[in-house]
Amino acid sequence: MKTIHLVVSSFFAATIAQADCPPPPDIAAREDALFAEVQGSKNELQAESGSRGLWALWTEAPDSAAQELLDQGMAARSSYDFLRATEKFDRLVEYCPDYAEGYNQRAFVSFLREDFEAALVDLDLTLERSPRHVGALSGKALTLMGLGRMDEAQDVLRAALALNPWIPERGLLRETPGQDL
Repeated sequence: MKTIHLVVSSFFAATIAQADCPPPPDIAAREDALFAEVQGSKNELQAESGSRGLWALWTEAPDSAAQELLDQGMAARSSYDFLRATEKFDRLVEYCPDYAEGYNQRAFVSFLREDFEAALVDLDLTLERSPRHVGALSGKALTLMGLGRMDEAQDVLRAALALNPWIPERGLLRETPGQDL
């Protein structure tokens, strides 16, 4: 059975290596509607549907091969198999270099491993491709906090909150500059 799995995996990897990733889906109009929904919400519970909708958009890969790599990487990360998760996300960003979520998920693995420098690089690559990615913005704020760059983290957190005032990280916002977290 392992031999069959290795053959299928090798074929899948070779197919991806030979194929070109299509451009990421255009999600701007749907993203606009979901941001309007969360920004118009009166509380976190009311905003939950819009927030979930945003994540569904961001994790909509350009094609089935990319989706499979994303899903496999996320499953490995959820199982704390960071080596396998990183390998899947490395393959995803190599195959689909314009797809923001591959970088964001790889950044999350680096963050969990407390490799904040690597996480920051991937978060910046995510935001270059998807400037309104609230998950990447809040992740960048947490990463900057992990690096001790508190003032910069607060600026990034404010940018995330301007898009979605209901993110869980809102409790980390300082009321006044210089205030300890």
